[in-house]
Amino acid sequence: MSLSFHWFLPTYGDSRNLIAGGHGTSMAGDRPASLRYLNQIAGAAEENGFEAVLTPTGAWCEDAWLTTAMLVETTETLKFLVAFRPGLVSPTLAAQMAGTFQRHSGGRLLLNVVTGGEPHEQRAYGDFLGKDERYERTGEFLHVVRELWQSREPISFAGKHIRVDDALLNNHPDPLPPVFFGGSSEAAGPVAARYADTYLTWGEPLFAVSKKLEWIRRLAVDQGRILSYGLRIHVISRDTSEQAWAEADRLLEAIDPADIERVQANLARSESEGQRRMLELHGGNTDRLEIAPNLWAGVGLVRGGAGTALVGSHEEVAERLIEYSRLGITHFILSGYPHVEEAYWFGEGVLPILERRGVWKHPSRREIRPAGTPFAAAATS
Repeated sequence: MSLSFHWFLPTYGDSRNLIAGGHGTSMAGDRPASLRYLNQIAGAAEENGFEAVLTPTGAWCEDAWLTTAMLVETTETLKFLVAFRPGLVSPTLAAQMAGTFQRHSGGRLLLNVVTGGEPHEQRAYGDFLGKDERYERTGEFLHVVRELWQSREPISFAGKHIRVDDALLNNHPDPLPPVFFGGSSEAAGPVAARYADTYLTWGEPLFAVSKKLEWIRRLAVDQGRILSYGLRIHVISRDTSEQAWAEADRLLEAIDPADIERVQANLARSESEGQRRMLELHGGNTDRLEIAPNLWAGVGLVRGGAGTALVGSHEEVAERLIEYSRLGITHFILSGYPHVEEAYWFGEGVLPILERRGVWKHPSRREIRPAGTPFAAAATS
């Protein structure tokens, strides 16, 4: 078993405190998301052995395609997990963009397909489909994209939501970008089973994650497919458990109660089943936030989307990650506040433990061989 670890690129800004908003709600950090700063995060991720960085999508952050394209030249091996929404761009154009990105980056693109669960934000983009229809469109979209990536002949498709005639790519992406996809609603499962390479879920207690993965596995078997699985979660890892929980307490104390009220009201409008599950973990309360060993729901008080964090010593966090991996999780998409510093806390504290336990290996570290004595052969001849 070899696990893959990915970091997060906060294209809305960063902070030493939790940033309120996201997923249809405006947000901004006191460290602006300048290209200079995002390069620092990308560099920290690459240096510490993260395989890729996830970029969010929405009106509350910078565009993921443009931002990551600008970071290609300043990184060497780091991949970019670009989030985007089907329906806001044609499948032919999206397939073409993926091919262009792969060629210019040397094959460093991964795709995170986000159907969209906030109807008010979708309408702001001109999308007025209902939730189930959005998932139908996502399936049609991915069908066309995957056909275009591999077909040498023009393809035509006429679905309920998408239609293309005689579409053909001049250059196919090589390698094909892996497709990451998440969704907890009934309509999401069949789309994931048929078109995703990696199914993503947010951090919930082990039994809830296990139940969800079994659901997707059964659907994938019906399609004759085997998927990989990923977990999106935050981390607060320190040398000792006491230090980690002290940091979680500091983050909690810095939250403005007005922000909790504002964000929870906005998130209550969400049609996302995953978001509903995140809200249930804390119920808007600021106590009893450790909902499972080392699993803290405090992030979700003010942040949409992934709302839990693993909190503890490096050893404890490593053990919790291994427990998730035993369920079948092989991709971990992590983040922390602030993202530069937390990349080093995790990279220097947790990843070496996982490497010693044989479940992770630095994806780009060059093997260092002992240096020989210069001119040794000449000296003895």
